[in-house]
Amino acid sequence: MTQVLSALPVVDEHHVDRRRYPDGVVFMDGQYLPMSQAKISVLDWGFLHSDATYDTVHVWNGRFFRLELHLDRFFGGMERLRMKLPYDRETIESILKNCVALSGHRSAYVEMICTRGSSPTFSRDPRQAENRFIAFAVPFGSVANKEQMERGLHVAISETVRIPPNSIDPSIKNYHWLDLVKGLFDAYDMGAETALILDTKGHVAEGPGFNVFVVKDGSLRTPAFGVLPGITRRTVFDLCAEIGLSATAGDISRAEIKAADEVFITSTAGGIMPVTRIDDAAIANGHVGSITRRLMDLYWQKHDDPAWSTAVAYSVVVT
Repeated sequence: MTQVLSALPVVDEHHVDRRRYPDGVVFMDGQYLPMSQAKISVLDWGFLHSDATYDTVHVWNGRFFRLELHLDRFFGGMERLRMKLPYDRETIESILKNCVALSGHRSAYVEMICTRGSSPTFSRDPRQAENRFIAFAVPFGSVANKEQMERGLHVAISETVRIPPNSIDPSIKNYHWLDLVKGLFDAYDMGAETALILDTKGHVAEGPGFNVFVVKDGSLRTPAFGVLPGITRRTVFDLCAEIGLSATAGDISRAEIKAADEVFITSTAGGIMPVTRIDDAAIANGHVGSITRRLMDLYWQKHDDPAWSTAVAYSVVVT
């Protein structure tokens, strides 16, 4: 059931052959395809040089969460990387919704990607490359599983230093993950479940695909330097403003994070996730804290709020 973009069809779920889309749906080269058929050229600069930007939004109970903010960041990244696509914002939003509707997933991890593409003449001049757009929807996945969400994650702090922001702009979501992957291996070697790495000043920065918050004396703080300004990170600020909690961005030392009353991480892949152990030490009493639990509950409640979420039309008449 390959669909061509020029028609931009809406999707009737009763006419979707689920066997063609068992694990998800990808849009590329003007068509919707099963994930198993997704292919990218080895000459694409996104593959050869990590020359790409992307954004990831999730769908929960059939609703996109904070889709507009993710689209804002995606288009901002393309502009700063001097990339251009033949699709406007409205068209890309329709493609994302179609991917989810075709997949049938009520909870999904949805990604939009723009790569530098490649030059028809294999030129090394990036101005001659034809930028490429890819989008896909697959089943929702979380950084933390159910057990970890209940007891809290064990995180280790790696000595690995994050790519400095004067080299790679951290506000542009990118695939430069070798520092984060090294941090993960360091964490696994220490018996932890995931990692935090440092900024160039030696302070705590972020982890593989997530930001981090500390809670001390009822106030929240998150690193400000050299980190991706995550959408879930921003959501925590919005939730704190709504319920009257203080939340700021600033440097966090290793000593400060270990002395915190509570610690949690934030990501589109999982939301607000508690941390109860850093390196070999428990955070406070080693249990998920009350402020973390309150924010977790409020975060998931917002997924049904039309002011924070956008419904997916799974069953409409094909035009």
